[in-house]
Amino acid sequence: MNNCVEAARLDPARLAVRDSKDTAGPPLRFSATAWASFVTSLKEAGSPEPTG
Repeated sequence: MNNCVEAARLDPARLAVRDSKDTAGPPLRFSATAWASFVTSLKEAGSPEPTG
């Protein structure tokens, strides 16, 4: 599928996500709470666990 993202903790309250194939592209920034909610919704929908 070639749909890869990288996530990096900026500080305890924020993280950044970017397309791993476009490392010069801008990151999307999320609060830790928003990211946790997103990941929970993926798990509830039956999405596969992230790897790496």
